[in-house]
Amino acid sequence: MVLRELFHKPERANSRAIFWLLTLCVGAASCGDAAADPSGDRLSSETVVSNAASARETSDLGPLPPAGYAWVIFGADTVVAEVAATADERAQGLMYREQVPDGTGMLFVFQDSQPRSFWMANTYVPLDIAYMDPSYRIVDIIAMEPLVTDSYPSDAPAMFALEVRQGWFGEQGIGVGAQANIVFGVQGR
Repeated sequence: MVLRELFHKPERANSRAIFWLLTLCVGAASCGDAAADPSGDRLSSETVVSNAASARETSDLGPLPPAGYAWVIFGADTVVAEVAATADERAQGLMYREQVPDGTGMLFVFQDSQPRSFWMANTYVPLDIAYMDPSYRIVDIIAMEPLVTDSYPSDAPAMFALEVRQGWFGEQGIGVGAQANIVFGVQGR
């Protein structure tokens, strides 16, 4: 998949982590006397946090998802997902779509964790839905059929739901208990 290759390369993830660590260390070391505590031997924790945030905002570590999208990463597999965070976006979901290409989907974001239920009214594509808890761990996966108006409830409370093409989770060996890492797109970048 071109999208998966473009957005997720495991070797880049390790490089990014090392880069962040080095940036934090260099930023902390370059603060000089202004950042030192009264004893003069250590940096204050506020300065380290401030430098890390500043480095994060100004560093070019590579691409981030565009605003309104997120990367949902399961090991070496990434879904480029549209984010549905408002009530209107969640109500629309993937309705009226003729296809959901591999490596893409929709991430539904809620304000709290509770049992969730979805249906497939006006949805023409068979989908899998993975319900996830606040720590992005999958608590349930359900295959959903097109145009079915019965509910597909979660087995456990969920704060997120990821819809992808039906069968995708099984093909990738992703099941209940799998841990995701989610990178949300940033407004204004």
